[in-house]
Amino acid sequence: QVQLVESGGGLVQPGGSLRLSCAASGSIVSMPRMGWYRQAPGKQRELVVESFTTSGSNANYADFVKGRFTISRDYAKNTVYLEMASLKPEDTAVYYCNARILTMASLVPREYWGQGTQVTVSS
Repeated sequence: QVQLVESGGGLVQPGGSLRLSCAASGSIVSMPRMGWYRQAPGKQRELVVESFTTSGSNANYADFVKGRFTISRDYAKNTVYLEMASLKPEDTAVYYCNARILTMASLVPREYWGQGTQVTVSS
C-alpha cells in the first residue's frame, strides 16, 4: 500500500517562506511524476508544479508561482519538496502532493494523493 504523507504547512506572513515535504512509502518501484496541487476555499483544485523523472531537473510551474516556488526531489528518500518564497495572501490554500507511482503490485503506474496540508498567508 502506497502512502503520501505531507508536512510543513502553517501560518506565514506575506513575503515569508515555507517548505512543504511529501514522503512516499510502500513497495515503490519508480515515481515517474510528482507534483503539488492546491485548493483554495470555493475554488477548484489547481496544479502548482509537476516534475517528471525523465525530464531531469525540469519542472512545469504554474504562472502564478514562477520565480517564487521551487520543487525538488530526493530520489533516495522518495520525497518531494516545495520551497515557497515571497508568499502572498492569495497563496492561501490546502496543498496536496500528487504522484504517479509504479509499485511491485501493479503493471502500470497509478496516481496517488496526499492528505493535504494547510498553508495560510496572513498578517
